[in-house]
Amino acid sequence: MGLSAMQKRRWPELKLRSLVSAGLLGAMLLSTLQAQTIPPTVKTTPSPAPVHPATPTPKPTPKLNVRPKLSEAEVNEAKTLLSNLGYWLQPEATGQDASLRHALTAFQKVEGRARTGVLTNEELQLLRQAQRPKALEPTHSHIEIDLPRQVLFVVDATGAVQRILPVSTGSGALFTQGGRTRRAVTPTGRFKVRRKIAGWRKSDLGLLYYPSYIFAGVAIHGNPAVPATPASHGCIRIPIFAAKEFFELTPVATEVLIHGDKAVNITTTGPCKLPDDKSKK
Repeated sequence: MGLSAMQKRRWPELKLRSLVSAGLLGAMLLSTLQAQTIPPTVKTTPSPAPVHPATPTPKPTPKLNVRPKLSEAEVNEAKTLLSNLGYWLQPEATGQDASLRHALTAFQKVEGRARTGVLTNEELQLLRQAQRPKALEPTHSHIEIDLPRQVLFVVDATGAVQRILPVSTGSGALFTQGGRTRRAVTPTGRFKVRRKIAGWRKSDLGLLYYPSYIFAGVAIHGNPAVPATPASHGCIRIPIFAAKEFFELTPVATEVLIHGDKAVNITTTGPCKLPDDKSKK
């Protein structure tokens, strides 16, 4: 079918519109195709950086409340005070020697304080205010041994306490000697020094230094170990530095009074049995 004259005249215009329409339609088709094949761009929000907890600022270490060491003058003052109160010291010793530790331990026992044997400012202050302890029997010359407080008093003829030593007496534990099991007790009561041996004496249970026997095998003797608590098999241990002088101060027949919270049967035999004394078997 042929074109009319008018169509022929408008052919260029119609062709152009046809192309435009085709172009638009192609663009639309292309856009639709792209929408089906190309995934849409997704906007992502970046994850925040991990937050680490702040490192706490370390607190300064508190300074310990350490008391300054005592001066030499203060140590010497403590020795003078102890000696004036009757506590036994080694005169020729210097500084904080073993005799000072024993004397201070005896002082702490008498005063009911912790038995440390350490000289501190607090102990020095107490020494400045302390008084000499009194004897249980302030009437005559004798030796007193206080089991609860673990101290020994040398009492003079006027009844005053002249010397004070720390002691360690029977521990109360069971021990076996010579096939016989006994309890380590120090007897209480009134005794007298019965026999003395100068120097070292070897017993079945160890060495004794300048022992003074008061009942069966129980003796007052020097020992390198005098703890603040009862630890012996029944004997009365005293510091070894004072043993020889104590031996010389207490001749045979010297009275010894041992007292405590509970009475102990004085027939209980001690560990320091003399092998040549048949009456003690």
